[in-house]
Amino acid sequence: MDAPGVLLLPGYAASKEDFLPIMPAVAAAGFAATALDQRGQHESPGPDEIAAYSLEAFADDVHRVIDALGPGGTGGVHLVGHSFGGLVARAAVIADPGRIRTLTLLSSGPAGIVGRRQAALRTIRLLLERGGPAAVWAALHAVERPRPAPTADFLRRRFFAHNQTALMAIAQHLLDTPDRVADLAETARGAGLPVLVAHGESDDGWPAAVQADMARRLAARYEVLPGARHDPAADAPDALVAALVGFWRSPGLPVRRPAPAGAEASSGVG
Repeated sequence: MDAPGVLLLPGYAASKEDFLPIMPAVAAAGFAATALDQRGQHESPGPDEIAAYSLEAFADDVHRVIDALGPGGTGGVHLVGHSFGGLVARAAVIADPGRIRTLTLLSSGPAGIVGRRQAALRTIRLLLERGGPAAVWAALHAVERPRPAPTADFLRRRFFAHNQTALMAIAQHLLDTPDRVADLAETARGAGLPVLVAHGESDDGWPAAVQADMARRLAARYEVLPGARHDPAADAPDALVAALVGFWRSPGLPVRRPAPAGAEASSGVG
């Protein structure tokens, strides 16, 4: 029997490698996980026309990957979208929920990002327009904490591998995507699709209260991951795997933990 398929979608200026901390444990739990570089990200090429990066185009890519995954994929996948990946996962479900077993919105939100990350993205988009990726990298590197040389080298190579038009388009999606929670709730309800909303207890992306309210509007399972900020796969991989596997095995069982009040944002992007 084929292992249930899992498809993982990364966030802005990110890539499939961001899910490496959780993939061995996901596999050990009996799931076949695939992490995707979305169009224009890292090792997935992308066109230079801004119109090619609509959310509908990203969603179409998701369904093509589901088709390519084989028996586990065509039987339906557990779809996980982190940050911007959550906006893509939402669009994919609204377009066609039939091949998706469950949906997880991880550190994502109902609409465009807010707070300090919104301000950071506006600055990044302006730098991209005026100075290209090199200007953005210089600005990010100036405030980034020191990292081991292999990690720093990979992050630099990855950043410059992203298509510049993709970076600009995705930043704009994160800034001004409208709230489509009602559409997702209607689609999920009609398809009987279980939804999980999860985020770190100190998420500095969308405020915890916003994500908790999104879970309420979706009648979704809701989990707060201890010890994590905006990237639970890096900050708390064990807690994230436990939340995901528990949801995939018992998707109808609600887990509702109150979001921490007043989670403070910090600089960065989604």
